[in-house]
Amino acid sequence: MAYIVKPLVTEKMTGITEKQNKFGFIVRPEANKLQIKAEVEATYGVTVTDVNTSIYAGKNKSRYTRAGLLKGRTNAFKKAIVTVKEGETIDFYSNI
Repeated sequence: MAYIVKPLVTEKMTGITEKQNKFGFIVRPEANKLQIKAEVEATYGVTVTDVNTSIYAGKNKSRYTRAGLLKGRTNAFKKAIVTVKEGETIDFYSNI
């Protein structure tokens, strides 16, 4: 079972990657830190030293348009910040 949904490539995450050698992933909510660590090591061939996770709740959003008030909800997700061994790196763009 794949626990990693997709890598997190944002401006903020890129800054953390360059400074602290940490990489972000969106993961499945039921994945634990050991499963995330094992999958990152197997997929990208790096040594993981630390995994931090955080769960984000979905939020209600509404906006006013010409058609009236539109209501919706953003997705809930789990984020994992993975620290890799010094000197190693993950290249997300290598297999495009």
